Amino acid sequence: MAIFQFRLPDIGEGVAEAEITIWHVKVGDIVKEDQSLVDVMTDKATVDMTSPVDGVIKAIHGDVGALVAVGSVLVEFDVGDAGETEPVVSSAPSAEAPSALELVHQTPVTAPATDALPARPAFVPRTDVSDGLTPAAAPSTRRRAKQAGVDLRDIPAGGPGGRITSHDLDAYLASRSNGGAGSRLALRNGVNETRIIGLRRKIAEKMQEAKRRIPHIAYIEEVDVTELEALRQDLNANKKSDQPKLSLLPFFMRALIRTLPDFPQINSRYDDDAGVLNSYEGVHIGIATQTPGGLMVPVVRHAESRDIWALAAELTRLASAARGGTATRDELSGSTITITSLGPLGGIATTPVINHPEVAIIGPNKIVERPIVDGSFVTVRKMMNLSSSFDHRIVDGYDAALFVQQLKRLIEHPALIFMY
Repeated sequence: MAIFQFRLPDIGEGVAEAEITIWHVKVGDIVKEDQSLVDVMTDKATVDMTSPVDGVIKAIHGDVGALVAVGSVLVEFDVGDAGETEPVVSSAPSAEAPSALELVHQTPVTAPATDALPARPAFVPRTDVSDGLTPAAAPSTRRRAKQAGVDLRDIPAGGPGGRITSHDLDAYLASRSNGGAGSRLALRNGVNETRIIGLRRKIAEKMQEAKRRIPHIAYIEEVDVTELEALRQDLNANKKSDQPKLSLLPFFMRALIRTLPDFPQINSRYDDDAGVLNSYEGVHIGIATQTPGGLMVPVVRHAESRDIWALAAELTRLASAARGGTATRDELSGSTITITSLGPLGGIATTPVINHPEVAIIGPNKIVERPIVDGSFVTVRKMMNLSSSFDHRIVDGYDAALFVQQLKRLIEHPALIFMY
């Protein structure tokens, strides 16, 4: 028997370790060359590792969620007499946290509660108390039971020596009034344990890192989008068949593109380790996108070179790639400012978390119709709260306010977005 060991290869770009996200094989499987073995997650991408040989799986190393270093043995094959023979070496997953990645897999595991109150039995009439024998209980418990019209002999005892406690009485009363233990209002003591791995772990790490390193300043302004909505609806009603449908985002992107040249420090990435602020002439806009696996941020590169229709088309393409799991590493990195929007779920206001190492994030909220005083008249307008967060180390509050006010002017008078 010849043993061939397949090791995690050097995937490039300085990747020193990867996280196992799913195994496609198990011990005993017969595999062919180029058959999928395991998916590992590297910097913002999932890589499908395929078999370099034909053989039988003799051992696999690393559980889902484990971090494995480049060069670690992942799979051992029995390749008969044809394969390369190496001594068997077990791979030991690194215990260090991975570098910033952005993909998600959750493995729910149900575990019994260890520190919750003991599960209380459903109501069952007592059969271990003979008529005339009163169960042990504190005077206060007896008094409450009498006031509630409850016979203590009917209550399952949870205290030592068959003593009925106040908790036993509470559980019995809840069970009786809610129709028994099967009721949706019955007591529940289960605990579900979920391992946070893959993209969800990367999201958690990035959010924690952003909040730990960046002193956020939030700024929220009310914006009248009545004219913008009228323009958007007119353009959609008269668009060509090969043009994409317009949402509000392309207009906000064009407004950003017009505003950022006056605030170059906002279209930036701050390397706080080196103390260097990199300000960009090109505008690379990250779009926070909810996917089945979790939050991802595909990037519309060089948005300044695209018109409204091209921005809408690129938004559609990138969102589809992110949700389908086909977005490349380049499409998920390199943003200089981010827009995050929950659409109709946008709420009244948000305090978005900056996409480190950027220094600003913009969050349009939902549109609502409100009565607005216009001179001597009250009129109904379509209003939106525009939320934003800034890195206070780089952006002063005064500059943040000026920036948002300039955005507001363009959004409220959308013709200005198209004037050069």
